[in-house]
Formats: sequence, C-alpha cells, structure tokens
Amino acid sequence: GVLTGAGLALAAGAGRPALAVAAPLAATVWAYDLALKHTPAGPAAMAAARGLDLLLGAAATGGGTRAALPSAALLGTHTLAVTAVSRRETTGGSVLAPLAALATTGVLTRLVTHRRTRLPAGRRAAAAPGLPGSTPAGVLATALGAAYAATAARPYFHAALNPSPPLTQRAVGGGIRATVPLQAALTARTGAVTTSLLIAALAPAGRLFARRAGMRKVSIT
Repeated sequence: GVLTGAGLALAAGAGRPALAVAAPLAATVWAYDLALKHTPAGPAAMAAARGLDLLLGAAATGGGTRAALPSAALLGTHTLAVTAVSRRETTGGSVLAPLAALATTGVLTRLVTHRRTRLPAGRRAAAAPGLPGSTPAGVLATALGAAYAATAARPYFHAALNPSPPLTQRAVGGGIRATVPLQAALTARTGAVTTSLLIAALAPAGRLFARRAGMRKVSIT
C-alpha cells in the first residue's frame, strides 16, 4: 500500500496524464495479486499491467500516450503469451500455450521489424528520408527484433514438442528474457537509438540471472 501510494504521488507530480495512467495501473496490479492471478483472467490482467506500465512511461516523459498505444499493445500481447505458458510451468502437459506463444512471437517479430512506427514530432523532422528500415533506428529495430525472436522462439518450440515442466519453465524464462530486446526494438522504432541500446544492454543481466536461477533449480518467475 505504501509503495502504491508513493507511486501515485510521483505520477501526480509528473502531471495529470501520468496520474490518469498510474491509477488504473495500480488497480490492475492489485486486482491481479489479490484476485485474478490464479483465474483464467490472470494472463489478460498481467498483459494489461505491462501495457499500462509502458503508457505510464510515455505519459510521465511528456511523449503522450496516443503515440505509445501500438507499442503498448505489442508488449501486452507478448506478456499475454508468456503468462499463458507460465500457467503450466510446474505441471507441464500443455501443447497449445507454447504453440500459441510461438505464433505470437512470429507475428510480433514481423510487426516490429517491418512496420514503421510514427515518430514523435521532434524526431520526425530530423529523420532522414529513405526506405523503411534504412535509417540507423530502423536497422537497430530490425536487429533487435531478430534478437527477440531468437530468444523466445526456440524454447517455445521445444516446449511445444515436449511440454514437460522443465522445458515449459525454459519457455517461460525465454519469454521473459525476450521482453528486453522487444522493448529495445519498440524504443528504436521511435527513433530513440541511445535509449534503445541502453535497454538492450540489460539482456546479459537477464541471461546471468536465468543461469543462476537454473543452478538453484527455481523458476525465473
């Protein structure tokens, strides 16, 4: 409760748009923790929280939430797929969830690497003319999109072939780690190359944490 209050206070300090996103985000997180986590609505609630979290960052930095809606939707879709797989990470036995996550990864990779995102006004004027993806930001987004696919797709595929608890847990871990290059790719699509690279630099830390978690025989979640 204290942390929620502090977060809402900070959001209020950033302005009304940020508070307008922070309030439903806090409500979604509490609803997930207290009631929805172990229900069929759990994955959707987690996906909504991740999408709102991205929108909160956009609102707090003055970028506006409308331009960030496509990225929030893509991140929320990825989160929905990962969370659906995680429902069976201790028991295994589900082929449909990792297959759906694998298909989702393919669609998201296509959208991130081939669909142009409308740049904010300040960056739009500075963007060099050329073919889609020919700018440094476009090239970086394509590379990070490929990294996202490589991180998530292989463990999903293995879990679909053999949905045992260990492989399902690896699929969940791969999906969680893939969030880093996905967010970096989404950031690159806005033209924020430096910020995108900083986010991508977190990927090695995620792999190190996953390796240590595996040594302790606990899930990355």
